[in-house]
Amino acid sequence: MTKELLVGVDIGTQGTKAALFDASGRCLTRAFVKSRLRRPGSGMVEEDADRQVASVCETIAKCVRGARAGRTAVAGIGIAGQMAGVIGVGKDGRAVTPYDSWLDTRCAPYIEQMQNAAGPEITRKAGGPPSFNHGPKILRWKREFPRVFKRIASFVQPGGYAVMRLCGLDGAQAFIDKSYLHFSGFADNRKNRWDAALCARFALDPAKLPAIVDSHAVMGELTAAMAAKCGLKPGVPVIAGCGDTAASFLACGATREGICVDVAGTASVFAATTTDFRADVRAGVLGCGRAATPGLWHPYAYINGGGMNLEWFRREFGNGLDFDALNRLAAKIAPDASDPLFIPHLAGRVSPGWPRLRGAWAGLTWTHATGHLYRAILEGVALEYRLYKEALMALYPRLKVRELRITGGGEKSAVWSVIKADALNCRVVRIAAGEGAPMGAAMLAGFGVGLLDDLNQAAAKWIAIGGTTGPNRKLSRLYEDRYRRYVDLLNAMNEWSEE
Repeated sequence: MTKELLVGVDIGTQGTKAALFDASGRCLTRAFVKSRLRRPGSGMVEEDADRQVASVCETIAKCVRGARAGRTAVAGIGIAGQMAGVIGVGKDGRAVTPYDSWLDTRCAPYIEQMQNAAGPEITRKAGGPPSFNHGPKILRWKREFPRVFKRIASFVQPGGYAVMRLCGLDGAQAFIDKSYLHFSGFADNRKNRWDAALCARFALDPAKLPAIVDSHAVMGELTAAMAAKCGLKPGVPVIAGCGDTAASFLACGATREGICVDVAGTASVFAATTTDFRADVRAGVLGCGRAATPGLWHPYAYINGGGMNLEWFRREFGNGLDFDALNRLAAKIAPDASDPLFIPHLAGRVSPGWPRLRGAWAGLTWTHATGHLYRAILEGVALEYRLYKEALMALYPRLKVRELRITGGGEKSAVWSVIKADALNCRVVRIAAGEGAPMGAAMLAGFGVGLLDDLNQAAAKWIAIGGTTGPNRKLSRLYEDRYRRYVDLLNAMNEWSEE
């Protein structure tokens, strides 16, 4: 068999997913390995970085076996991963810290420190404000664990660390691809470099920061030891890859201006696609990250654990009902002004960084039941997205929002698509048989090794559009009022949380 297959991997919060594709975008096999989150204390969420690497090898091997592809059939490997967390690596390229997850909130004091000292400057240069992301996390390791920090040669993300291990790279070869820079706190994103003034402001040696590379750059080849674990021959090119959300945007076909994306996964992500970088300094809501597609940008914001809220509710309050049953209950409820409102920030708000804010239902009466509470959770995400859309239009007043494309587990909920269409007053489009971030990573691998000539053309060929849901114009006034009340409640809850 000729080398015409591509592997895409996503190191996600719930687990590692891999998929094997042919050059036309047909998915041949998939594999999944559940993650092992460690929660040793309040606000603490960690993972073993080398266990993440092992899960990458395991899922690749399962895909190769499942497709009976042969050890020489793979032309390239692309790895996407969680974006806002960090791993400290030593001079030998091996992890000296656990993966400090984006769900870990221990860096909250350093969010406030960075925001107070240089918040607008960080947003203007990096494209995103300090939050539960790289900058505050790096400062926490520097200030609270100086001995460990001294051993760290560089900070990387799970996808980058996996590439380093697969290719046998050392700490001097540590890298970060461009799609992560808006989370960094120390980058000049437009100029594609680390900012000396920001590093000096927080007494951070720029040598602790990795090289900045293109998402499709070939970083090395599969070593013999790692090839054996992956079920492949040594020498397979491995590209830098990108953040999982950037890969998901690519897998939705967000390769043209005006295409918006909803990644309805563990985090609930709302993004647009534009041709220019604009920093949301005034509102501090949107980050602006580089797209995996060269020349494009993605202004976006997300809810920390927005998708986890649904699982939490089903487990703790669902009375044994599965998601299909809960969605049916929610669909039976006609939207009304008396419906309860839900604040979805159970682990703090990240867009912008309000680390002390927590979740809440408001407006409950004795007439409300399980379906109302669950519907309020779905609507809470939609109303938060509406806030993100308003920030987007303030930043890009001439941008035409063509549609919102949904990917991730939440796309299976028809009632959620209806709520989003009504709350956002725009067309919602499902991706038919979408493969999410692994597909985006595989497309990047194909582009990086020269199997695919153009990402926009590849997206048009690989991606199939599914059903469409339009807004109910009769509900526009109701949702204008719901949105206004949601924003008022959000601000009041944050004031209460700060007190």
